[in-house]
Amino acid sequence: MSLSHIVLLSGRSIELTKLRMSSTYAGMLEGYPCKRINDMVVRGLQREAERTLSSVPVHLVPPSCAYPDQTAGAFGPVEVLPAVACIGAFGSTAVAPELDPVLHRSALTLIWFQPMPAVPSGEHADLALRSIRWEELAQDYEL
Repeated sequence: MSLSHIVLLSGRSIELTKLRMSSTYAGMLEGYPCKRINDMVVRGLQREAERTLSSVPVHLVPPSCAYPDQTAGAFGPVEVLPAVACIGAFGSTAVAPELDPVLHRSALTLIWFQPMPAVPSGEHADLALRSIRWEELAQDYEL
């Protein structure tokens, strides 16, 4: 059972089957959002995705950052990622056209950031998420 369906810009429909959402800066006791902290957040998400879904390729959807007009600190300018960090397992029909569509599927784990804790769905999902090049990134597997 899928949690939602997303229609990519390519026209391919993908299914979201697992989703983990967390606060982007949860547990940040000291410091401020900056490139250095954001890089650590992204690396942590990538490690988690690769560990929990090790048989599927992992791809980071490039996040959009905000640069509020605040004084830079010791680690450089303030750089804020969207509030919600997401790891999602997606599936679709096989990428290779020669594979039997009944016996084969494709899969990809995506990491992305979004402003609100909402399940992305349909053609209304974030444009960066819908722009994924599924055919280049996903991996086919046999059922």
